[in-house]
Amino acid sequence: MKKSLQARNNDLANTSRQLEILSNGIFKDELPTFASKISKTNQFPLRPKKLEILQINVGYMCNQVCAHCHVDAGPDRKEIMTKETMQQCLSVLKNVAVHTLDLTGGAPEMNPHFRWFVEEASKIGVTNFIVRSNLTIILANKKYHDLPDFFKKHNIHVVSSLPHYTRGKTDKQRGSGVFDKSIKALQMLNAVGYGKPNSGLELDLVYNPSGAFLPGNQQELENDFKKALKEDFNIDFNTLFAITNLPISRFLDYLIASDNYEDYMYALVEAYNPSAVENVMCTNTLSVSWDGFLYDCDFNQMLNLKVNNTIKHIANYNEEILQNRNIIINQHCYGCTAGAGSSCQGTVA
Repeated sequence: MKKSLQARNNDLANTSRQLEILSNGIFKDELPTFASKISKTNQFPLRPKKLEILQINVGYMCNQVCAHCHVDAGPDRKEIMTKETMQQCLSVLKNVAVHTLDLTGGAPEMNPHFRWFVEEASKIGVTNFIVRSNLTIILANKKYHDLPDFFKKHNIHVVSSLPHYTRGKTDKQRGSGVFDKSIKALQMLNAVGYGKPNSGLELDLVYNPSGAFLPGNQQELENDFKKALKEDFNIDFNTLFAITNLPISRFLDYLIASDNYEDYMYALVEAYNPSAVENVMCTNTLSVSWDGFLYDCDFNQMLNLKVNNTIKHIANYNEEILQNRNIIINQHCYGCTAGAGSSCQGTVA
């Protein structure tokens, strides 16, 4: 779906502003570059390993407007992947040994071709699906009420956003009423078998802090979530992913507005863990934007940092050329290597 020229110019201006802040932020003490950090452990330049996951953002449209959304998604976003671009993605999936198709958004289910895309991917042999759902979309409209059955039919691995197991903390980050709707959606997923022992239907939750601090221990958080959700709502799930908020998009705006940017960046640098670099998601994942352009990760996508080689679009996909590239890095990469590390699959170290 096309955007107006003014909207595109506004997006580019905001992206340029954020990149300038990340690269040239003013600190009381000099902040080491991420490149210099990984150079000390002989990990620069960062290079891709075998491609395992094709993560496709099928659109920025969402029924929620979350305070820390790094995609800056919302109901007013009109960027939606077309069937033509989806077909180009399917051509790659048919010919490349990628073991997982990871669909994200916005709310990916809001793309009008979402179900067609899943069904076509199934036909060409894709068996490992991830759909990153905000949960509330299941209750947003009658046409989404059967999503749990659709997910089950295609054995989709559902990764669901739930900032906290309490109403107050969840609603503060995601909006009034989101917690109750999320709980109802989780119960609907449980009802068809998701998250239940031996069902084979994976239901994972995603936790990210609601403020300017790093997440706690992932296993301890998972234990707390499982205990609270089971006792209070009889909800089961498989795994909790603890994800660090990266200083981009809405979260960067929040850090600056709340005067927390400098302290947060120092916290990320001080928590830098070289062992996390080995398994950051950009080494085994390729990100595809709603309009088909290629990025090392979805965070780079939000900063318009396309892959560093001659192949920029999924229509021109060339595995050999893409494998022989350096991964583009910037100061936001500290977010993926702080503490136990962070990726779309949770901690990495």
